[in-house]
Amino acid sequence: MKKLPRRQFLQLVAGAAAVSAAWRIASAQAYPSRPITIVVPSGAGGPSDVIVRIVAERMRSSLGQPIVIENVTGANGNLGTGRVARAMPDGYTLAFSVSFSTHVVNGAIYALPYDVINDFEPIALVADAPQVILAKKAMPANDLKELTAWLMANPDKASLGHIGPGSPAHVAGILFQKQTGTRFQFVTYRSAGQAMQDMIAGHIDLMFVNPNIALEHVRAGSIKAYAVTAKNRMAAASNIPTVDEAGLPGLHVSLWNALWAPKGTPKDIVAKLNAAVVESLADPTMRKRLTDLGQDIPPRDQQTPEALNAYHKAEVEKWWPIIKAANIKVE
Repeated sequence: MKKLPRRQFLQLVAGAAAVSAAWRIASAQAYPSRPITIVVPSGAGGPSDVIVRIVAERMRSSLGQPIVIENVTGANGNLGTGRVARAMPDGYTLAFSVSFSTHVVNGAIYALPYDVINDFEPIALVADAPQVILAKKAMPANDLKELTAWLMANPDKASLGHIGPGSPAHVAGILFQKQTGTRFQFVTYRSAGQAMQDMIAGHIDLMFVNPNIALEHVRAGSIKAYAVTAKNRMAAASNIPTVDEAGLPGLHVSLWNALWAPKGTPKDIVAKLNAAVVESLADPTMRKRLTDLGQDIPPRDQQTPEALNAYHKAEVEKWWPIIKAANIKVE
């Protein structure tokens, strides 16, 4: 085959690059022109699913297009997250998750076919919450110190529900065991909602769970709440002490939720999506619905893509050494 002269080859390459750039600019300017899919890599009714459906209500009107929430479960969120990592970077396929799990813990314990840091464009940090340490109503312990004492006196007799190896509850449960010297069994469920129903029914003993699926049952008296894994009490349930107050200092686990796009998504599209999230989080009705679920909404200066990028990297730097030192692995 005859080779093209170097000048002609470079002209073709430059022309193709110009066409690609023009297409990306035109696409960004017209965006969005069709429905947007947000992949939630966990079950319907779970913490992230509830939060994103609230936020997406306002985003739909801001963007002028339908937003379809699609639950893609499996492998502790890796299936759904991986699908977004491989998606076309055009702003029509996004990921929303408890990113402490999907974008921090999973990167430390799984051999992933994608990079949790470099294969995504950060859009916005949406909400943050601690875990609530819970037990079934029949548990004899009435506070965290009594629970720890009961677990020490009954090794391997209690069970803790979680949604898979490396899930926030699994990580927190292992750290709790190491810090207290207790032992209990781990029981895997497809969703936190299913585990909650089993705990209410008395089939499992413990959960470490997001407040947005715990508080209504705590208020109803169906389960017991011992502490939140944070430095400060939750405004939505100020009667629940922090782990520091309850006698387990330092067990701080933050369940932060964020919105992501595939790497290479044009900056103009990222900016439009971020603006829609910011507008939603500024709405008083939306804010109340989230805070009533025990969620903290980040300050305005922490809602930017740049702030999410910095926070994500800081969480990886903090947690990867802790996870590896605790020898948390996929079973």
